[in-house]
Amino acid sequence: MRMLSIGAMLVMFSSSNVFAQSLEQLQQLRQQAQNQSGNDGSAAAMGKVSPINVDTNRTLPSSGNRSSAQGQYSVQPRRGTSLPGEPSIETVFPLQEAMDNPPFAANLFIGGFESERIDGLNDSYLIAPGDKISIWLWGAVSYSDVVTVDNQGNIFIPNIGPIKVANTPAGAVNQTVSSKIRQVYTSDVNIYVNLLTSTPVSVFVSGPVLRPGQYAGLASDSVLYYLKRAGGIDFTRGSFRQIDVIRDSQVVATADLYMFLRDGVLPDVSFKDGDIILVRPIGNTIVVETGARNSFTFEFSDEELRGETVNYFARPGEFMSHVSVAGIRNNTQFARYLTVSDFNGLMLQPGDTVEYVNDHEPQIYRINIKGAHAGASQVMVDKGTRLLDVLDHIAVDPDLADINNVFLTRESVAAKQKEIIDQALQRLERSVFTAPISSSGEGSIRAQEAELVTDFVARARQIEPVGRVVVSENGKVANILLEPNDTIVIPEVSDLIHVGGEVLMPQAVVYNPDATTEDYVAWAGGFTQRADDERVLIIRKNGNVEFDNVDGGNWLTAGNSTHIEPGDQVVVMPAIDTKTLQAVKDITQIIYQIAIAANVVTR
Repeated sequence: MRMLSIGAMLVMFSSSNVFAQSLEQLQQLRQQAQNQSGNDGSAAAMGKVSPINVDTNRTLPSSGNRSSAQGQYSVQPRRGTSLPGEPSIETVFPLQEAMDNPPFAANLFIGGFESERIDGLNDSYLIAPGDKISIWLWGAVSYSDVVTVDNQGNIFIPNIGPIKVANTPAGAVNQTVSSKIRQVYTSDVNIYVNLLTSTPVSVFVSGPVLRPGQYAGLASDSVLYYLKRAGGIDFTRGSFRQIDVIRDSQVVATADLYMFLRDGVLPDVSFKDGDIILVRPIGNTIVVETGARNSFTFEFSDEELRGETVNYFARPGEFMSHVSVAGIRNNTQFARYLTVSDFNGLMLQPGDTVEYVNDHEPQIYRINIKGAHAGASQVMVDKGTRLLDVLDHIAVDPDLADINNVFLTRESVAAKQKEIIDQALQRLERSVFTAPISSSGEGSIRAQEAELVTDFVARARQIEPVGRVVVSENGKVANILLEPNDTIVIPEVSDLIHVGGEVLMPQAVVYNPDATTEDYVAWAGGFTQRADDERVLIIRKNGNVEFDNVDGGNWLTAGNSTHIEPGDQVVVMPAIDTKTLQAVKDITQIIYQIAIAANVVTR
């Protein structure tokens, strides 16, 4: 076991947690540990005795039981070990609550940069008592030694005498000492001077930080280093703009972390023993909620409370055109909605919330083109463009494109169809679950019916309408206004009739000008047992829907069979058992709505 000084040595027994309180006790423990080490091997390795170094210039870190996922304030335990009974952050200071808009510059305290140390010294470091300097003389005189700066700020060299080096920058110590030596040895002597180590300083960190106290570091360490050692600034109480370095009751430097983040500016200060880093209370705050690259809580002075300052730090997105401001003025609610340029001159008040909004009115639309066409699949059009204006610029092959049955699919129509279907499903559920029951037998039937309806509703809600808009009829196309993301569909010329739904063999059948709806159903194997032969849907290529009764003519105009055109779809709908289901009308309506809106037959 490595021997340390008495003041820096602590031996802990894991079984009894006994601490050495005196020199005699410490010697007894040390002898006992050596005996165990000689008999049983390494006592520390066996888990019987654990030597732990104590740094009297540093505050106790937390227990180390916290995981790294707990945030930026987790700390490493002392050499991986916690002292028994040592207070942790959880017991000393409550953790900061998560914030939707944390303070600007709060991420400075994420990570472990305070543990990243480098060899060597900063050239601007000022020599202090206790620093060690290596001196070599060769040539006419031979001398080599490592001298220590004494309490008066001097080093002593034989035959030269004392040399004042206190408060000399590290980069100039070679020149200072060499010039003094050359006053005695004027020629034939080579000189090399190097600052080896610096004396640690003890700095106090106070104010709204998570772990205020005394911390050891180098004089050349930055304000950020000591703040991070203290756990960082408290989000809700501490200022990121005014961090004072106090020496002998005087403020010698002030750090503004906003200036560090934006301009890389930190105060150039060399710390001394007893310096105090004081974090001032938080000042006026403005919350930028959304729409900016820096959506944080900002701290501003009274002179900075204007929109121009917020724009500078928040950096709104390129396409943000307006700003929404909300707050309190004279104990009444205050709200403004203005352009970003007008916001520059707006005077703000502490507690205001700001939201950047992209409120540009679209002037150019993207229109998609599908189907039998030649050329690009997308075109950009100005606001107010109509359908025929676009069709005039779409190249098609007349032998392959059915230009008489053009139709649109539109996002707003699909959303409306989805809304209508969802409302119908809600009415269906209400009618089933609130139906009156007159007997226990009927209650059992209604329970089974509710299960069937629930399964039907779950599957029906998964249907996504296509949003088809009928714009053509008898070779004429309606010249309607286009909306953003409309899709113009130009059907291909087809010689097939698609037969689906409640038929035995859904398939595509070659068009026959003499065939009727009943013929196409027969060629698809005929009706299934669940088919509703009184209402057969005929979905035209242009999106129109008609009904046909294969046994008695058209459903709307009895006696007139519907004429089938090439490319039409024949869809046989399922029948609803009127004897078992109470909400037959509602279910039938929903089934037809889904079939028309999504070209899907839901059983």
